[in-house]
Amino acid sequence: MASNATNGSAPAPSHRFDAEFTDNVINGMGPKTTERNRVVLGALIRHLHDFSREVELTIDEWMTGVHFVNAVGKIYGDSNKTRNEAHRVSDILGLESLVDEIAHKIISDTGIDPTSSSILGPFWSPDAPFRELGGNIMQDGIPPNGRVTKMWGVIKDITTGKPIPHAVFDIWQASANGKYDFQDPDNQSPNNLRGKFRSDAEGKYYFYCLHPTAYSLPTDGPAWALLQAMDRHPMRPAHIHIMVTAPEYQGCTTQLYPSDDPWLTTDTVFAVKPDLVVDFKPLEGDKTATLELEYNVFLAPKGYKGLL
Repeated sequence: MASNATNGSAPAPSHRFDAEFTDNVINGMGPKTTERNRVVLGALIRHLHDFSREVELTIDEWMTGVHFVNAVGKIYGDSNKTRNEAHRVSDILGLESLVDEIAHKIISDTGIDPTSSSILGPFWSPDAPFRELGGNIMQDGIPPNGRVTKMWGVIKDITTGKPIPHAVFDIWQASANGKYDFQDPDNQSPNNLRGKFRSDAEGKYYFYCLHPTAYSLPTDGPAWALLQAMDRHPMRPAHIHIMVTAPEYQGCTTQLYPSDDPWLTTDTVFAVKPDLVVDFKPLEGDKTATLELEYNVFLAPKGYKGLL
């Protein structure tokens, strides 16, 4: 009969499970495994095993997880690859926002921090067309309830404060119904509310877009089931996506949020940062827009690390 007594016998194990099991699994990786794969997969296995032991995961709970992963993949397969449920699950668990911060966080030593990054999300398209500076991205016209905004600003170097000429400013956003173009083919043509603009010789950009609209993540799949299990809502605050790039600079992919949006503090994907919260102001004397948004973008040169 086993005993936990300490009367000279072998010391009691630190836990009641096989203490060598996880090491055996990690050491099962073969000699052709790359060093980075060995580090990443080894850490993943160790944390996964530690998690399972910590909560004493039951067989039913493990199988629920298996079915959940299968359902995530099925959503992707059944939707002709226009709906990435695995991406969405990463978002609502905060994983994409965390990875984004790890990849892009820079604390400047110049007194001017670069514009904060935010998650790319699943709706960016490489096919957005270049449009004339001062043009608009509403190629299907102004949608019902849409509020047209003149967006403008300057793209600057954080180390010199000087403008960056001919930078590419890529913008995409949902329509006033909360849907992006390829989610809404009956009402929107491809590349509606998308566009790329080049800043002028003084680093200035300006164009017309919409005041953004808050929207819900889909509520018919595994991601929604996970949100319900955590007693969370599916809402994203209104936002505009931007991606700003220039030769010799570290690009910035981010999102901008109206300061009066009710979902700012409970964004379901945890992507809001203070310097990305902006004020849309009334605009007079413009025949196209009733609102304006001034937003200056600050980029760091390639190789710049700031305060480590």
